[in-house]
Amino acid sequence: MSTAMHATNVSPEEIARFDKLAARWWDPDGESRPLHDLNPVRAAYVAARVALRGAEVVDVGCGGGLLSEALARAGARVTGIDLGEKVIEVAKLHLYESALEIDYRVQSSAELAAARPAAFDAVCCMELIEHVPDPAALVADLVALVKPGGWVFMSTLNRTPAAFGAAILGAEYVLRMLPRGTHHYAQFLKPSELGRLLRQAGLELEDVSGLGYNPLMRKAWLSRFTAVNYLLCARKPA
Repeated sequence: MSTAMHATNVSPEEIARFDKLAARWWDPDGESRPLHDLNPVRAAYVAARVALRGAEVVDVGCGGGLLSEALARAGARVTGIDLGEKVIEVAKLHLYESALEIDYRVQSSAELAAARPAAFDAVCCMELIEHVPDPAALVADLVALVKPGGWVFMSTLNRTPAAFGAAILGAEYVLRMLPRGTHHYAQFLKPSELGRLLRQAGLELEDVSGLGYNPLMRKAWLSRFTAVNYLLCARKPA
């Protein structure tokens, strides 16, 4: 849920929205609470497929660095990029607490892809694609960043009534876990649509898994139910 993308593939409103959350990004009971709850499952999904110790990994749309730190703790050499200056400041500050080494940058995915093409063993892009004007351009950047034989990991929301009920009505209006206006239903992507974008960009889709979440119990888990939130991974042919 953040904002690293091509300079022309960016919504200033989205950057401002996430910058407002920056101060409490690392508060597990703040507005970023769902990210804290989902983060261990996302990190484990990556770790199950990539030998992270010594791997070069980029977290595109890293926000305040929750996933970046989890991957670095597992031994990866992590670059985290985002266009939100305040969230990157928070991510850098938190390194004093965690004592990890992560290369955080206020940079777009297109800029990093131009500077470091095919440089990464794994490219992670969680909860970002539903916030950009041009999803296909973002996917092209992710593909440009990953090495041959490397992995691209993404998570997003399905465009279903169940996702509308959970992510917008439930999270934004009923439980008020997220600020109203965080999500726009028309920008949600079905797994088949995102899978098609990845295949058209030259990747081979390896897995699609549902990401279950009980906000009252604060539990998250992988499942076969992809109607709300889902994770997927794809590989670039070696």
